[in-house]
Amino acid sequence: MSNTYNPTSAAPVPQDALRLRPAAERGHADHGWLKSAHSFSFASYHDPRHMGFHALRVINDDRVAGGGGFPTHPHRDAEIFSYVLDGALSHRDTMGTASTVRAGGVQFMTAGSGVAHSEFNASRDTPVHFLQVWLLPKASGANPRYETLDVASEDKDGRLVPIVSEDGRAGGVATHAPADVYAATLRDGQEVTFDLREGRAGWVQVARGSLSVNGQRLEEGDGLAVTASGRLTFSEAEDAEFLLFDLAKLNS
Repeated sequence: MSNTYNPTSAAPVPQDALRLRPAAERGHADHGWLKSAHSFSFASYHDPRHMGFHALRVINDDRVAGGGGFPTHPHRDAEIFSYVLDGALSHRDTMGTASTVRAGGVQFMTAGSGVAHSEFNASRDTPVHFLQVWLLPKASGANPRYETLDVASEDKDGRLVPIVSEDGRAGGVATHAPADVYAATLRDGQEVTFDLREGRAGWVQVARGSLSVNGQRLEEGDGLAVTASGRLTFSEAEDAEFLLFDLAKLNS
C-alpha cells in the first residue's frame, strides 16, 4: 500500500540533503523518576551544533515513572505538545484546564503571553512514554490556549495524519508556528511518500521501530534533518511509528 502527500513532480530529496541525528548521540538525563533523551540542546545539555532546526526547538523523548511528573512551571512564546506513546499523561494549568491523554493522543498548549502548567504520570505504577516537542511561534504574545487530540491507530496505519498544522487541517490542532506535523505508523509492505515543497525543510523523528527514508536507515530514537525540497519515501518499516515535521525555512 502506498500513499502520496503534497503530490508534485518532485525528484527525490538528494542524499546530501539528509543529515542523520543518531539516537545514541542525543543528550541524556536521568532523574530517577524521569529518563529523557534530548535531540536538541535542553536544560543542562548544551551542544552548539544542535540548538534546534528552523521552528523546531525541542524534541525530548521522555519516560516518566509511575507517580512521577513535572511540577508546575511557566512557559511563554512557545507552541508545546506531547505525543503519548505508552501509558497516560495528565495535565493541569493556570488557565483552569485539566485532562488526561492516553497512547495515541496529543496534548497541545500555546504558551503565548504566559502560562504555567504541570504534566504528570496518571498512573501510580505504570510508566508513561511520550515525545515532548517545542515549536517557536511566528509572533510573540498570543493568547494562551490548551487543546487535546486523539488519533485512532487505524487512521495513522500506513498514512501521514496531520496532528498539528498552521491551518488545523483534517481535524488536527492549529498552531502559531510555521510548521505542519504528521504522525504515522508503518509496517512491512507499507510505503508513504511526501513531497517537501520549495522553501520548506523537514525533520523525521522515529518514536519506535525502524524504517528507511530515501534509502537512509533510521532506528528508534533517530532523527533526520532534511535540508532540501523533493520527494521523501518512507519504506522498509519494522513496526515503525514516527513524526514528520514540514517546516518553513527560517534565516536563522
